[in-house]
Amino acid sequence: MKDNNKKASLLRSLSIGLVFLVGAIIYAYGFEITKIDLEELRSERRQESLVRVTRALAQPDIFEYEKEIDIFTAPVYVTCPVGGATVEAPDTTGPYAVVTPTCAEPGETVTIEGFNFYPGSDGPIRFVPGNDPTNVVELGNETALVDAEGYFIATLQLPDRPSDEVQYIRATMRRSIGAPMFTQTAKDTWEKIIETVFLALLATTLGTILAIPLSFIAARNLMKPVRSPLASISLSTLGWPIGIAVGLLVVNMVSGFTAPLTSNIFGNIISVVIAPLILSFTIRWALPQDDIAVPPIGVRIGRLIVLFVSALIGFFWMYQLAGLMINAGQGIEASLGSFAFLGGFLFQLGDILKVITPALGALAAGGVLSNFLGKLGQRASEKLPAVTVKTLNLISSAAAGATVLGLLGWLVEWLYQIGRPEYTQTGPILVGAALGLLLAILTKSKDTLPTGLVIYYITRTILNSLRSVEALVMAIVFVIAVGIGPFAGVMALGLHTIVSLAKLYSEQVESIQAGPLEAITATGANRLQTIIYAVVPQIVPPYISYTMYRWDINVRMSTIIGFVGGGGIGFLLQQNINLLNYRAASAQMIAIAVVVSLMDYISSVLREKVT
Repeated sequence: MKDNNKKASLLRSLSIGLVFLVGAIIYAYGFEITKIDLEELRSERRQESLVRVTRALAQPDIFEYEKEIDIFTAPVYVTCPVGGATVEAPDTTGPYAVVTPTCAEPGETVTIEGFNFYPGSDGPIRFVPGNDPTNVVELGNETALVDAEGYFIATLQLPDRPSDEVQYIRATMRRSIGAPMFTQTAKDTWEKIIETVFLALLATTLGTILAIPLSFIAARNLMKPVRSPLASISLSTLGWPIGIAVGLLVVNMVSGFTAPLTSNIFGNIISVVIAPLILSFTIRWALPQDDIAVPPIGVRIGRLIVLFVSALIGFFWMYQLAGLMINAGQGIEASLGSFAFLGGFLFQLGDILKVITPALGALAAGGVLSNFLGKLGQRASEKLPAVTVKTLNLISSAAAGATVLGLLGWLVEWLYQIGRPEYTQTGPILVGAALGLLLAILTKSKDTLPTGLVIYYITRTILNSLRSVEALVMAIVFVIAVGIGPFAGVMALGLHTIVSLAKLYSEQVESIQAGPLEAITATGANRLQTIIYAVVPQIVPPYISYTMYRWDINVRMSTIIGFVGGGGIGFLLQQNINLLNYRAASAQMIAIAVVVSLMDYISSVLREKVT
């Protein structure tokens, strides 16, 4: 028994020793790869540079004073003229300097003494080549500090500038007077730090608005129960591209019709006021709340036509509203003075609405047609005979597969410009049709498929892929798209915020209590009602907490994306670092630290209040 214990103890000791040996080898190789060498740190050149930069960083360029300057030049000969050097005695009633000796060879050191200068002033001592004392060229790198008696002493090594004529040494002494003032660096830093905060605010707002709906379809517990028959899935899939194409065509036609009217602000006002009145009447007729029996087919068709006309009126109203904001913004901008940015804001909102209206119309048409065809497929699967449903599944699945892979092939051709339609169009369409047929053959005619899980996995894959790309890289892409400036930063941080918050939000949805969800579902509520009454009440506090925390993150990240032209204080910080202006860089780093600390404190207090 003792021998077994000794063997086990020996084996354990050997194992531990082997683990330590392997760890030592790994870290030794890590030292080799990362080139750790303290000899560089001990080098005199590195230490001089480190001291110089550290002293500059410790003196941030935030305040400055008005300066009083004493300038005096003293004659000197390089080299000594034949017969010796004679210089006039200086006027001792004011500031003056004396050079000893008055002539010397290049490379020799002379002593400069100053008298009657401002006490406490300091400044450079430089050699002025040539016989003109006002020459702006200066050589050397010596400084002097005037004592309380107005006296200083310094030494200067003469450069290799021999001349038979007299040359000069200039003493420029400065002292601060009056109250401290903010430097231009401090003013630029303030402007950029404000830009940084609002850049982060807009990115957080944009990201939050789009991340909330994404979080629901990226939550497994909400999407797992969603199942649909194959016919419904196929027809719904076909409805999206068809609806988007039709929606774009229709909205562009409305845009062409409204274009002549959008430039007249009075026409904009009349249209914006009247169109909602017409819409309220048509929608109430087309979607009555008091229908007891199913109306005749003619009435239903009439209502669909009225709904279509209402959609056209709605898009007309959106274009007119955009035109009103654009015209009003341009009109009031010049008269607002310091508040001209309000006119610019109104103009930009109108321009944004004008740009996104076609996209909204396309998505709305795609969603409506997809929903209609999906319900049609659902009813067909429930009411038609199995043989008929099987035939419908074969046809619709083949068409849906061909459409999806055909669109992917078109995207590949657009990206890579292969120029081989048999590979990017014909091939994908045939393969998609074959896969659709295979799925329809393998699926029983009235079986349901896990539609929700498929959407969940696709959404999570896209979110994970985008989240793996750093905001810095996104900023580079958006700088190319919209140019250098904070707009590119807003776009980059906004996209990164969408994918990050969507993941955090969806995980919060996945962790909600299942009881309220089951209770609301048991009442027969649809998906939207279930989310509103069972999910939303449980996620509001954490959503607010995550949003505020993300704003804090975006403030910090915005200082980095400025390095690639994404706006904010990072752009200014990079410029000063590249110019070796470390005092200015120190001021910007202090501003970043202060803002980040304040944001962290404020967000922690707000999170505490809402959680």
